[in-house]
Amino acid sequence: MDVRPFQETDRAALRELFGRAGADSPTESLWGHLDSEAAVYLDPYMDLEPESLFVAEDDGQLIGYLAGCVNTRAFPSESERMEQAFRRYRSIFLSRSALFFARATFDTMAAKIRRTPAAEDFTDQRWPAHLHINIAPAGRGTGAADAMMDLWFTRLRAIDSPGCHLQTLVENTRAVKFFERMGFRAHGPEPLVPGVRYQGQKVRQRTMVREF
Repeated sequence: MDVRPFQETDRAALRELFGRAGADSPTESLWGHLDSEAAVYLDPYMDLEPESLFVAEDDGQLIGYLAGCVNTRAFPSESERMEQAFRRYRSIFLSRSALFFARATFDTMAAKIRRTPAAEDFTDQRWPAHLHINIAPAGRGTGAADAMMDLWFTRLRAIDSPGCHLQTLVENTRAVKFFERMGFRAHGPEPLVPGVRYQGQKVRQRTMVREF
């Protein structure tokens, strides 16, 4: 297995991996349209900060990736990326995504009525960096995730970053345990994530932070 920085020649293979990584997890598919999901959670990292992108390869096939950003405030926010993706792909009009958007609208309105928080972007200069990590089923248990995190931590230490954050789901217990083992801890409230369901149930966002 080879764990290394992203190269431009990885682009097509990484895009293909995006479609199968995270299988069987609560975040396997969000609104059911792969191109617009990639436009939020993968493409901007390849385009804007490829030096913070790492991949794991086994026998010539990519099995995992870590997409990082050293300064969240200098990167387009998740909300901005989602808005651009929805506008570009007209995702709201796609039949396979309609249920997600209907649920998201209902969840957001219900949260406002109940005055309960909903998931939102996170920025805090104590933890300016952030990351997304995804492993295909074939890469789980191989040490690929640990090795990519080590490369990411090395990059953050090299630039004297004070800390890093990430956002996952409370219900993604496998991911939460992994991040805790990597030195992250829960931070702040755990609001509802509008529109997303796992095994038919609503899910909550967990923000996790790590100092250096």
